[in-house]
Amino acid sequence: MKVSIAVLPGDGIGPEVINESIKVLEAIGNRFNHDFGIESGRVGGNAIDDCGTPLPQETIDTCKDADAILFGAVGGPKWDDPNADVRPEDGILAIRKSLGLFANLRPVKVYPALINASPLKPEVLKGVDMMVLRELTGGLYFGKPKKRWSTSRGRRGVDTLKYTESEIVRILKVGFELAMERRKKLTSVDKQNVLESSRLWREIAVEVGKEYPEVELDHVLVDNAAMQLIRNPADFDVIVSENTFGDILTDEASVLSGSMGMLPSASLSTLPGKSGSRSKKVSLYEPIHGSAPDIAGKGIANPIGCILSTAMMLRLSFGMNDEADAIEKSVDVALAEGYRTTDIAGDSGSAVNTTTMGDVIAGSL
Repeated sequence: MKVSIAVLPGDGIGPEVINESIKVLEAIGNRFNHDFGIESGRVGGNAIDDCGTPLPQETIDTCKDADAILFGAVGGPKWDDPNADVRPEDGILAIRKSLGLFANLRPVKVYPALINASPLKPEVLKGVDMMVLRELTGGLYFGKPKKRWSTSRGRRGVDTLKYTESEIVRILKVGFELAMERRKKLTSVDKQNVLESSRLWREIAVEVGKEYPEVELDHVLVDNAAMQLIRNPADFDVIVSENTFGDILTDEASVLSGSMGMLPSASLSTLPGKSGSRSKKVSLYEPIHGSAPDIAGKGIANPIGCILSTAMMLRLSFGMNDEADAIEKSVDVALAEGYRTTDIAGDSGSAVNTTTMGDVIAGSL
């Protein structure tokens, strides 16, 4: 099979982890006789430097012509001026909005080989295997008005948390569909005791839930959800939340797996395809860890989150389930054999660099 992939390395450690994903893709192509056409594009801070915008039109065109997008990370201290007209993060936000990528899937799994890499007690981590579903194109990040201004009484700023019924319905339907394929339990996270948008969210969740009588629906306030993720993480199956809550909770959930560098994600514009099917819409895949400028260029970044994002791409966009399984198994093998990057090495003091970890995983294929 021949497919086209838009690769956007971005800033910081983005190019480093993307390189290892490309290495794994090449190994998959050789083993399964696939032709992965790679088209690279600029995005984020490096695009601002070179083109004056975080998302050049050339990159937009590359993304729209591709079958899927593999994304690294954007941002860094160089572009952190709060008064700047454009910021690196504007690039990824614009991609999500222009392609309608409203559903962000973030699987959280604790690998037995890494059960001691987390600060939590091993007995708390046993059986942790959840999917966090984050609404991606609404809420505080996109609501209007969004601005800063000065008055005679001082500086002010406003962000707007706004959702429409249709936006809430579509993300909840994805949540219920995911739960149907897993343990049939959906936890809807909101802040309905304070926010009107959350009251609407919960009301609609109850209504949509009637279409899925087999799924157990729980409602949890976001502050309680944050606590239960640490106290009883194995109780969760599928979590669905609005944009900001999902962003924060998944960063917290990365502690369960031992490192943010372990977590992949998929951003979809439609319901996930059934097993073996191929999505007809362009989706985006990226590790959740961000650009990590403090370790950029040191060769110690963990590429596993990006490599697992590549596996999600093969499964969800191209229906290549055997290929995705092969990548995930190779990650399992590498970890079981004791290979660790610095972030998951713990007290062992023994760590391999980014390139070696990619070599080991690709070599297992």
